[in-house]
Amino acid sequence: MSLATLDERTGVLGRRNALAKLVAATVVGVPLLLSIDPVSAAVALAAVLVLLPFARLSARGLWLRLWPIVVSALIAAAATVLYGRAGGETYLQWGLVHVSDGSLLLAAAIALRVLAIAVPSVVLFATTDPTDLADALAKLANLPARFVIGALAGMRLVGLLIDDWNELARARRARGIADNGRVRRFLGQAFAVFVLAIRRGSDLATAMEARGFDAPVTRTWARTSRLTAGDAVLVLLGLAVAAVSVGIALATGSWRFVLTL
Repeated sequence: MSLATLDERTGVLGRRNALAKLVAATVVGVPLLLSIDPVSAAVALAAVLVLLPFARLSARGLWLRLWPIVVSALIAAAATVLYGRAGGETYLQWGLVHVSDGSLLLAAAIALRVLAIAVPSVVLFATTDPTDLADALAKLANLPARFVIGALAGMRLVGLLIDDWNELARARRARGIADNGRVRRFLGQAFAVFVLAIRRGSDLATAMEARGFDAPVTRTWARTSRLTAGDAVLVLLGLAVAAVSVGIALATGSWRFVLTL
């Protein structure tokens, strides 16, 4: 079963080639890794949010995909505020805790950068069918068939992993062993799902081997994957977002190359 819904796949982004989406996400994210400044990340994030309606993602579906990233960004920002590099006026100092202008600016830059890199990737791949991505990687990027098929099989198992988690939670609750101790319950359930994932992965690897997926022959593909003018526009749009965000950061003097920090 596809991870993307029918409505998401038929939108403007959903009709674009999976390889073009991968390239667009890369060209937006890589420049943001070269600097720690809030301006370039804020500009890139604002541009992505403006283009977000073209993905045809529901608010609930988008939040379910993004909330772990938002929480991670907030945790990283909070830690940076308390323990980041000091600079400028100091607002609080207690032991290792040192809140200052420098730590606040760095925290904002880190939080915005996490979101600016993650949100485009999540949005683009939320509108991508895993099989389409595998076809594009094999036919257009010429990646080895063994790698492509293995990755596709792994992506297909994500839905089963979620189902295993939900079914195990219901089973443990029915047996009365999930009423208290949330941390212990989570760790125990996570270990059980981890064991199930290893067993299913081993069974799948054996089944694929038995069906000749590792045969030393040139593999044929049932479907074609083509790049269109719309795919070129998507890549150019990604380049434009990256160029504008970096250009504005350089123009405002906020650009700070990571190797010079």
